[in-house]
Amino acid sequence: MRKIVLAAAAAGAALTLAACSEATEEAASETADSMAADAEANAEAAGDAVEGAADATAEAAGDAAEAVEGAADDAAAAAEGAMEEAAE
Repeated sequence: MRKIVLAAAAAGAALTLAACSEATEEAASETADSMAADAEANAEAAGDAVEGAADATAEAAGDAAEAVEGAADDAAAAAEGAMEEAAE
């Protein structure tokens, strides 16, 4: 009789461990899915940041080009004025 009780207890313990293992496996799977979602969100945010930085750089370069063009026009006008004064 004792052997049957011990065998039943051992079988019950084995089933408990199997259920625990399934729960652990499910939790690990959920954790992996969550990590993948976080990594995807972070990659998307990084891509948006890079795109924003590229847009800002392009805008700054355009502004600098306009400023250089304006300065060149002013310098050309000043040189032309100086040449006209010298010719008089």
